[in-house]
Amino acid sequence: MMQWWALLITVFCLSVDLAAAQHWRKALYPAAYRIKRSTHSLIDPTFQHSVEDVNLLFEILLAGLQIGGEERAMLIPDEELASLRNVEKLEVICEDVLPKRLSDIRRLTAELSRRRRPLTRQDFERTVLTMVYAAQTLAHISHQHQREVWTDALLQLFRAIQKDLAPS
Repeated sequence: MMQWWALLITVFCLSVDLAAAQHWRKALYPAAYRIKRSTHSLIDPTFQHSVEDVNLLFEILLAGLQIGGEERAMLIPDEELASLRNVEKLEVICEDVLPKRLSDIRRLTAELSRRRRPLTRQDFERTVLTMVYAAQTLAHISHQHQREVWTDALLQLFRAIQKDLAPS
């Protein structure tokens, strides 16, 4: 009889652990887990794998990376940087993974504000790139109400990054 109780308790604990793991693994960027461009190797793409990649991303941002909306492609003005092989993953991230609609960005900021754990390296990278996209979009908006809404989204993204970088 005692063995049955132990087995029952073990099964219950495992099911609770699995449910908790699935809850915490809810993707901030669901598009990262969809197959894009006919290749399964680009599921959950990440640009930064080393310090050199981080430096390259910084250099690309300084060169004037333009993250296009749903109708435009990503543009890197520096042809030498744009021709690098590593840029393909950045292009997939910017064009296929990052949220481009305001409603998707607001959903992301709501999830980020509820988050209690630090961001993963991939989510941090995508959040920074989403913030870049939001800032670039904000620069082209002339309607006052739209500017306020996009400004709020940009501030929420900034706060999420700031919270993630703050010591706990």
